[in-house]
Amino acid sequence: MKAEHVILGIFIVLTIALIAFSMFGYKILISQTKASSNYSNIPEKCRPSDGQDIASWKEHLSHHAETEDCLQYFK
Repeated sequence: MKAEHVILGIFIVLTIALIAFSMFGYKILISQTKASSNYSNIPEKCRPSDGQDIASWKEHLSHHAETEDCLQYFK
């Protein structure tokens, strides 16, 4: 009986963790979607391509002298 309770407890904890991580991932996805839809005021050369991660785009911009000024749009 005790082993069944432990297994049930582990199952419940894992289920709660899965739900929490799913919600966290969804929140990140929504915030990135909102950020990507707000690029109309950014020059074309500074806009990331669809679906590109903002952090990697900022890193990419910082490696090029001609796009270094674009970083001001992604603070």
